[in-house]
Amino acid sequence: MDVTRAIWGLFLFILAACETGGLNRSTDGVFAPGVAGPSVEDNLVVGHRLMDAGEYELALKAYNRAALQQGLNVDTMSAIGSANLNLGRLGQAEEWLRRAVAEDPTFPPAWNNLGVILMERGQIAEASEVFRRAFAADNGNSDEIRDNLRLALAKLENPDNNALQQNQNFNLIRRGPGDFALTSDL
Repeated sequence: MDVTRAIWGLFLFILAACETGGLNRSTDGVFAPGVAGPSVEDNLVVGHRLMDAGEYELALKAYNRAALQQGLNVDTMSAIGSANLNLGRLGQAEEWLRRAVAEDPTFPPAWNNLGVILMERGQIAEASEVFRRAFAADNGNSDEIRDNLRLALAKLENPDNNALQQNQNFNLIRRGPGDFALTSDL
């Protein structure tokens, strides 16, 4: 039996030596794929690209992977909220965006997107205040936030104007990663 075991051992040794790279295989990972997935930034980028392509459910999954890898921060919470916003899940989107602005009150896209949700829900007074905060956090640099603030203030000043309500169909428009604007069809 020991002879048979020795022959099998020699056979396996020779077989291993005949493999590509032989017994001196490199350890640089060429022969075995790694198990690590994409980096955190890649998942956020993948999510942003999926949002651009209109694949909101897949984008949400990519943002959730990013949150699992790096934790919940203002970027991941805002991205998850934005994906839910596009999926029409206003309650979930509002919850995530409120958490994002609580985490970082100086993050204009989260404030802006929260304002969009509030406008959609008819909470005009709170939406105008949220857009004011977005505008202040952005130092007035975003035309989209300025336009959203103007629309909210106009609607706040004239809430009973049926012509304004009937002639304006608000749409959610994506303006870069995680940033939305209200537009009206006048």
